[in-house]
Amino acid sequence: MPGEPLLNWYEAVRRPLPWRFTRDPWAILVSEVMLQQTQAARVVPHYERFLARFPDPEALAAAPAAEVIGAWSGLGYNRRALALQAAARVVAAEGWPAELEELPGVGPYTAAAVASFAWDAQVAAVDTNVRRVIERRDGVRRAPRALARRAAELVPEGRAAAWNQAMMELGATVCRPRRPRCGDCPLQAGCAGPEAVPPPARPRGERFEASDRWARGRIIAALVAGEDPPPLADERRERALLGLERDGLIVRDDRGRPRLP
Repeated sequence: MPGEPLLNWYEAVRRPLPWRFTRDPWAILVSEVMLQQTQAARVVPHYERFLARFPDPEALAAAPAAEVIGAWSGLGYNRRALALQAAARVVAAEGWPAELEELPGVGPYTAAAVASFAWDAQVAAVDTNVRRVIERRDGVRRAPRALARRAAELVPEGRAAAWNQAMMELGATVCRPRRPRCGDCPLQAGCAGPEAVPPPARPRGERFEASDRWARGRIIAALVAGEDPPPLADERRERALLGLERDGLIVRDDRGRPRLP
C-alpha cells in the first residue's frame, strides 16, 4: 500500500480534532474510550469538558462515581465512564503499565492507539475503519489475527502515529461503509474496490427509542439532572434498572428508588 500518497493526503485534509494535538497519554486514552461507538463530532464537546474537569488520572480516580457518570452523560454507553475511572485508578496508583492492555477496559486497538500516538510505538492500530480500508484495498476479508499481521506489515518505519491517524481518517471520511467516495481516495490506484468485500447486511432491529439502551440512557440523564426517571412500562423500567445496577451505574435506596452511586 503506497505510504506517501496517504500521508500527504492526510496532512492536507485532516480534521482538526483536539486529541490530535496532544501527546499526553491520558488525554489520548480519554479520547479513544469516548470514540468507541460514538462519532467524532459528538465526542469533541464532551471530551473538552471532561478533560477540563478531570485533567489527569489522579483527578478522575479520586472523583465520586456519580460525578464521573454525570460528566459522561450524553455520550451513551455509560459503562465506559466507570471502566475509564478504573483504568485511571491503576495509573494513579502504579503509573502507566508497559502493557496497556493490563488496564481495565483497554483492548488491543486502544492499547495500540495510545502507544503510537503518545509514545511513537511502531504498532498498527486496527479499528473498524482501518479494517475496512485494508480489506477493500486487498480485496480480502481476514480473520482478526491475519488482519493484525497485515496491518503491521503496512506501517511505514518511524511513521506509525501519522499512519494510524491517516488510515482512520480515510476510513471515516472517504472509504465509508456505504457510499464510499472512491474518486477522492489517495489509494484508489490498485484498490480492489468496495464491491470486492461487501459490507455486512444492516440488521433490521427495533427503533432505538424502543430499546433498553435508550431507556437506560434516559434514566441516567434524569438522575444526573436531579429529575424523576421517565415514565416507562413497569417491565421495561425494571429491566433497565437491573442492568444499570448490575453495571454499577446506579444504586437503590431502602425504598427501591434509583440514584447515582
